[in-house]
Amino acid sequence: MPATASVRLELGRYAPSTGGFSIPHVPPPKRHPYDQWSPDARALDLVGDKWTLLIVRDLAAGPRRFVELQRVLPGISTEQLRSRLNRMVADGMLTRKRYREVPPRVDYELTERARELMPILGELARWGYEWAWSPPRASESIDLGAIFRLAPGLRHGGPATGTVEFVVEDPERRADFTFKLSEEGISVEERPADGAEARVAGATEQWVRAFSPGRDRSGLELTGDQQLAEMLLDALAAGGRRASAGAQQAA
Repeated sequence: MPATASVRLELGRYAPSTGGFSIPHVPPPKRHPYDQWSPDARALDLVGDKWTLLIVRDLAAGPRRFVELQRVLPGISTEQLRSRLNRMVADGMLTRKRYREVPPRVDYELTERARELMPILGELARWGYEWAWSPPRASESIDLGAIFRLAPGLRHGGPATGTVEFVVEDPERRADFTFKLSEEGISVEERPADGAEARVAGATEQWVRAFSPGRDRSGLELTGDQQLAEMLLDALAAGGRRASAGAQQAA
């Protein structure tokens, strides 16, 4: 047997339904790889493209459809998003699940490989709070979920465990987030909580003040276990770090 055929069989997978081997799809190389034999360069080949890490963040609360990702990533074009999702599926970062519905439904979900990026996103958020944070700029869209979905990458500062509900209440729409704090970390789902130990509610403007450098939480309504709620708020605010003078000047 030719050497090339032997290699193909070794890399292939046996398919009982066809009685033969199927060759796994190997994604094409990046157009601009770093071409360095180092683990950080290899990692950046996979996640260094614009939008990739934000897609990971926005799938941290559970599967989403294409149009749902478009909604939470307002700056990305349809073609950019399609290209990134296809690339991430090929790289083993996402799974794509199709449903037999009319109209057709396709959900994208993080793989374990991608979920392991969440602590890195958490550290990136801490760095952003320290060196790049400010009140919202006029050009920036405001989606509190972008901050809340970072929760799986964060560590809470105490032994307390329980469920906390965050509610963003605006005249046009309402958004509910359920957080579960445990010894393993924090999880988040975008749904109302069932029997939460604590609840924090407010309008977008009040939430923005709570997460801006001044950390003014006076407009938020806290009910239930206040210590648990404040522990979660502190974790999402990167341990209470405030923007440095350099960050405020840069903003």
